Amino acid sequence: MYRDDLAKLSKDELIARVLAQAAQIEELTRRIGELEARPGGPPKTPDNSSLPPSQGRKPNRAERRAAKKRKGRPGVFRALAANPDRIVASVAEHCPHCEHTLTAADQVGFHAYDHIELPPLRPVITRIHRHRGVCPSCRRGFSAPPPAAMPPGSPFGPDLTALILHLHLTQAIGFERLVRLLDEVFGVRLSEGALANMLARAGTPLTAAAETAAAEVRSSKVVASDETSARVEGKNWWQWVVLSSTAVHHLIADSRSAAVLTDFLGETKPEVWVADRYAAQAGHGTERQLCLAHLLRDAQYAIDAGDTGFALGFHKLLQRAVAIGRRRPQLKDTTLAQYRADLDRRLDRLLAVSPTTAAGQKLARGIRKCRGDLFVFITRRDVPTTNNQCERALRPSVIFRKVTGGFRSQWGAHTYADALSVIATGRLHGRSALQALRDALAGRPILVPP
Repeated sequence: MYRDDLAKLSKDELIARVLAQAAQIEELTRRIGELEARPGGPPKTPDNSSLPPSQGRKPNRAERRAAKKRKGRPGVFRALAANPDRIVASVAEHCPHCEHTLTAADQVGFHAYDHIELPPLRPVITRIHRHRGVCPSCRRGFSAPPPAAMPPGSPFGPDLTALILHLHLTQAIGFERLVRLLDEVFGVRLSEGALANMLARAGTPLTAAAETAAAEVRSSKVVASDETSARVEGKNWWQWVVLSSTAVHHLIADSRSAAVLTDFLGETKPEVWVADRYAAQAGHGTERQLCLAHLLRDAQYAIDAGDTGFALGFHKLLQRAVAIGRRRPQLKDTTLAQYRADLDRRLDRLLAVSPTTAAGQKLARGIRKCRGDLFVFITRRDVPTTNNQCERALRPSVIFRKVTGGFRSQWGAHTYADALSVIATGRLHGRSALQALRDALAGRPILVPP
């Protein structure tokens, strides 16, 4: 307002206007302080970045309301075992009222239930006595061969080794706790050195089985990959995972460069490579499908930073593409081709929009460089929309690293990666982790259903 306008106002009107402006100034000052406290943009959260959910700030839980009374439903009981080891018939011998002697013919069955218990856990120790002598016919000395499944040397069998591998690698039980568990639960007394020797001996068959999984991945048309950090001998290394629909291969290397994947692939090149926008993940396939989950979080960060130009429309476009991907089984190939052409046209129009913030401009520049890698999955039914499967494959390794602190030797890291390859590939084919390890240690194939 101008001076003349203010002169026309009464004293009370001027006081009200001054108080309103003072309140507005106070609110704006508070908001400016919050924005200045932010280090270069909105805070990183699991919703707008690759920050894991465990590091996100959790909101306070609201007070619980009184639960509404639910309608009753028939009770659900544990299903009876198909093949019980033992059946006990509970038959009354006397009438509880008059003590009359009863027989089985006087009674009918009315209730059956299972009682489940573990047998005594103790190791089965087999003592082998080898004999030798002199042949009474040719008078030459001979020695009896050891049993084929029980050679001399290490006294520990493959099933015990598989169990130790399972407990250490998949359950992240350290050597000290594992020694105590084996003694107290299974009655097997071992030292930490004996555990290390068992894992070292298991390295050869595990490597052979892991290489079978690696060859299966190399021969696949669609391959996905991701990486996470690892600690080896007190240094920062990297754990990579490359997988297909039939096999998973882990490897741990001291580099995060593209050379790790180049060395792994050798002369092979898959048709489609699924990964995030990390530069080392580019150029390994004839085509590349970017992980849309990563792009959605990047777009959300630009939106949180205040971009109203490119980021908001791009976020909606990605959501539309994901929705089409879910409907692929019900759509014809010609319809999918039309959808992809429409998505490309919409993306071209979005890239012509000027972003309103630095975060939006950075996102738009990145998308222009890889705009052909966004919608490959629309017309390729065998290509996923994200590399979530890789992230899930690496999650146990992140937990293992946090619990154990890493690896004290390089051979330990490589054995761990080979064992993870065996376990993950076995699970794709219907095997449990323990069964996959048993098969690998026994030299049985891991790529066929059990």
